[in-house]
Amino acid sequence: MIQLKTPEQIEIMKTAGRITAEALLVAEEMIREGVTTKEIDEKINQYIRKCKAKPTFLGYGGFPGSACISINDEVIHGIPSHKRVLKNGDIVKIDVGAMWHGFTGDSARTFPVGEISEEARNLIEATKQSFFEAVKAIEETEHPRIGDIGHAVQSYVEARGYSVVREFVGHGVGANLHEDPNVPNFGTAGRGVRIYPGMTLAIEPMVNQGTEKVRMLGDGWGVVTQDGKLSAHYENSIAVTDNGVIILTKVD
Repeated sequence: MIQLKTPEQIEIMKTAGRITAEALLVAEEMIREGVTTKEIDEKINQYIRKCKAKPTFLGYGGFPGSACISINDEVIHGIPSHKRVLKNGDIVKIDVGAMWHGFTGDSARTFPVGEISEEARNLIEATKQSFFEAVKAIEETEHPRIGDIGHAVQSYVEARGYSVVREFVGHGVGANLHEDPNVPNFGTAGRGVRIYPGMTLAIEPMVNQGTEKVRMLGDGWGVVTQDGKLSAHYENSIAVTDNGVIILTKVD
């Protein structure tokens, strides 16, 4: 069941979202060759707790980290480890959530490590822009539906030769990390659940350089592209209001 949020609840989610976004900024400052994903995770944990918030991911479904940190062909849900060391040319996806006063933010970014290829940079930029195409679809479509989000993402990235992951999708977000409705990054415009003011959604394009197909790693968490090509991830939590879309996890 979809939980519409009150203006007061959205204000709380703004704070949760700000803390989440700032935790990603802390992570970004650490990204360089030789740093381990566990070191980044520990700094994220420290920052969120410093803000009197709780790392949403830690222990969620048994997940052992405060952030999902995924490298290169790993799409999502990478487990932080002292054995995973960033190298020049890598792209690293960091997905973070912070719970504050009973509501959570959820956000992800893909960062370059040192000098990356032009192909990798283009993939990161297309993935980011596809999120904003989805927001535009909500704001510019009369009576928008969930299918408008997926269509906007899919059409934008496929026009550039990329593919969108099908097995994992965006979702509602609020008092719980995952709420109704599911928000696929593919679909047909004008189809699906109507989008109303008060809905809070995590829109998160997961875009692959090659095939859309993925496989699960043996640790039961990490998901990688089947062809070993790069994947990028960009996510924000948003609130739909009578005056448009508020990006809850974006800092100026």
